[in-house]
Amino acid sequence: MTQPYATETLTPLPTQRSTPFDPPPALRDPAWLGPVRPILMAGDRRGWLVTGYEEARQVLADPRFSADRAKADSPIRARRPEDRRETPPGMFISQDPPDHTRYRKQLTGLFTVRRMRALAGRIEEYVDERLDAMEALGAPADLVAEFAMPVPSLVICELLGVDYADRGRFQEWTAKLLSLETPVEEAGELWQRLDDFMRNLVRHKRRHPADDILGGLIDSDTAFTDEELANIGKLLLIAGHETTANMIGLSTFALLQHQDQLDRLRRDPDLIPGAVEELLRYLTIVQFVAVRVALEDVELGGHVIPAGETVAMHLPEANRDPDQFADPDTLDVTRERVRHVAFGHGIHQCLGQQLARTELVVGLGKLLTRFPGLRLAVDPSQVPLRHDMVIYGVHRLPVAW
Repeated sequence: MTQPYATETLTPLPTQRSTPFDPPPALRDPAWLGPVRPILMAGDRRGWLVTGYEEARQVLADPRFSADRAKADSPIRARRPEDRRETPPGMFISQDPPDHTRYRKQLTGLFTVRRMRALAGRIEEYVDERLDAMEALGAPADLVAEFAMPVPSLVICELLGVDYADRGRFQEWTAKLLSLETPVEEAGELWQRLDDFMRNLVRHKRRHPADDILGGLIDSDTAFTDEELANIGKLLLIAGHETTANMIGLSTFALLQHQDQLDRLRRDPDLIPGAVEELLRYLTIVQFVAVRVALEDVELGGHVIPAGETVAMHLPEANRDPDQFADPDTLDVTRERVRHVAFGHGIHQCLGQQLARTELVVGLGKLLTRFPGLRLAVDPSQVPLRHDMVIYGVHRLPVAW
């Protein structure tokens, strides 16, 4: 086992991409070879980068690693002392059992496969409405503004019982919260605005019960506080539209740049569900890392991770692991049995993954059917990429048909 390392010899996390769809090439540098390696975190402390598929799954499923981000270092931004305060109630994404178990149990009952399938009809209606509106607007059109963002926003608003007329506010807030360029002070103000918005909604739901997720949580556990429900709502609202919207936009861009794969889908639409899994693997829009903290010394990939040190899993690179995927850097919409970690793994695996799959399958399928001549309206080099965001994708995607 290779241990220890001095921080002055460590390299920060590579983040610079050279192509729109591939992880940073520096991750393939011979000096970085190995599924687990030490890196320099943003606060000049040692952490560990995991790029291996099996090793990433091991960490994500191992209770000896904590999901509490207040304990973790970041490879992107140095943590301030106030960032390390106790995780607020309801922020289940950063909680460990038993707190996480309580929230997840109640939410899982509201995100069943059966319920998501029942919602498919509504998703089809939303997709058709937005495609009608885009066609009426005429080409060229921005696929992100006219289609990729509205569809998941409509769906999550319905699920949470949020007025769709409020979408402009929460989309602006969440976009800035996920931007790496937003100053810390402004991010704090935006988070407070989102908190106030969600607390008001929770209070309204208590007075006016409804058949939506917040209403279901209120009914399922009368002990839930307004703070817990507001924090759960914020997580679901942000994840429910930002991730899927960017997958729709970036997937469309990728297909338009891989004409052979696009032609296959147009010839055989039955390939689309499998193609969605391949696109999730190939693109993996959580572009930096998922972090965990070792609660005790843990052996991982030939190293001993000391208790208290942060492990950062690079999910895009894990989904390109050649030991797991044949020809991993190739987009292949006919690839069989795509077992990726784009939705994570273990107890924190994405709660809304079935919803996201349905939106992607319906959205991409209908988009390609409605516009068989869909093409970029600008040179590919002019498509603005979300290098500056936690969630990768395209800021805009001008298309014609």
